[in-house]
Amino acid sequence: MAALLYILHSIMLDKYYIGHTSEPIDERLRKHLTSHSGFTSKAKDWKVVYTEEFFDKSQAYRREVQIKGWKSKRRIQELIDRTR
Repeated sequence: MAALLYILHSIMLDKYYIGHTSEPIDERLRKHLTSHSGFTSKAKDWKVVYTEEFFDKSQAYRREVQIKGWKSKRRIQELIDRTR
């Protein structure tokens, strides 16, 4: 099963959200933008700014953990900038 690592950005919060999914990215974003109690519920302006494709969810999850481990907004921005 194919999976995606994705990074969302909120201009309002000036924050990134890093996640992974096997759903279509449009559906996953829709869920982030609807009413729920998670981190992304704090804003309604999330946009997909980066994706990476993987063979399965476990690979995408490992990449998510790696990027979150950076704990560096600057490094995440550099990763996004390299794809533009």
